[in-house]
Amino acid sequence: MKITKEQVLDALKSVMDPDLKKDVVSLGFIKELQIEGGRVSFIMELTTPACPLKEQLKTAAEQAVRGIAGVSEVQVEVSSKVSTHRVQMEEEILPGVRNIIAIASGKGGVGKSTVCVSLAVALARTGARVGLLDTDIYGPSIPIMMGVKEQPELKEQKLIPIIRYGVKLMSIGFLISEDTPLIWRGPMVMKAVEQLLMDVDWGELDYLMIDLPPGTGDVQLTLAQKVPMTGVVIVTTPQDVALLDVVRGISMFKKLNVPILGIIENMSFFQCPHCGERTEIFSHGGGEAASKNLEVPFLGEVPIDLKTRIGGDTGRPVVIEDPESVQSKIFMKIAEQMAARISTLSVG
Repeated sequence: MKITKEQVLDALKSVMDPDLKKDVVSLGFIKELQIEGGRVSFIMELTTPACPLKEQLKTAAEQAVRGIAGVSEVQVEVSSKVSTHRVQMEEEILPGVRNIIAIASGKGGVGKSTVCVSLAVALARTGARVGLLDTDIYGPSIPIMMGVKEQPELKEQKLIPIIRYGVKLMSIGFLISEDTPLIWRGPMVMKAVEQLLMDVDWGELDYLMIDLPPGTGDVQLTLAQKVPMTGVVIVTTPQDVALLDVVRGISMFKKLNVPILGIIENMSFFQCPHCGERTEIFSHGGGEAASKNLEVPFLGEVPIDLKTRIGGDTGRPVVIEDPESVQSKIFMKIAEQMAARISTLSVG
């Protein structure tokens, strides 16, 4: 009996994407379906290279097709195409950028920039095209954390981002010396932030991550109002004073109609590398509890780690320096969860 494309597609309708809540056929994931005798091959094009269920979906698709009478071989190639968020499609402020993600914190000192750098590098490692914009005008830390000392070039009135570890970077720290204090008022700060965003040749990006300054000030308000953001990730630590600021931050972004992609609890605990004893220095579990109370996703918890601190000081993020470490795997998992959340909010 000859195998038909209709049979294969009907079988594949049993394979569901648990995040998007639809089958892979309805989602348009199945491309270039070919049948040669008993051999079936096709491409499964997912919504992100960072899909946490990539292997699970591939295995399920193979098993579904193998259940068809007469099928002797199944070849599935997995690819990805990141969808452009609907707000970005409508406004086209940065035409080549598919999704803009803000990384925010209600207060300083929670390790937001470290988390932002680690997630950007983690996404780039999956094959995604990633940019990172440092908007902390008064305390730019991205140049140090990414080990960049050179200045960006200017071509045709556009700044060319510096590329490090597969991530396109821009920061005011690239344009001024480290010992130069910026004594700027609000309007000057916002003008600088807008130029760093708009006067840069970002090219084609799947994700542009914006490292916001801490708090809920002019930069956050203006960017949320002017830039079509896919969503925002809130970084916190477990103690009560940090969690109070999370509530304020989430309230602000909700009022500005910016989707909350989730909460990350940083410095969640410390595990001694010698004896393995776990110490919850700043308490524990507050981030997850806040996510439940505020009805927003919890993306994960990041422990305190010496290698992460060293990586930030030396310009070699732990995801690059020690990709097989527990810490790196945590950042990779959170990046995948964030990408999956973005996929549910985007349209192709």
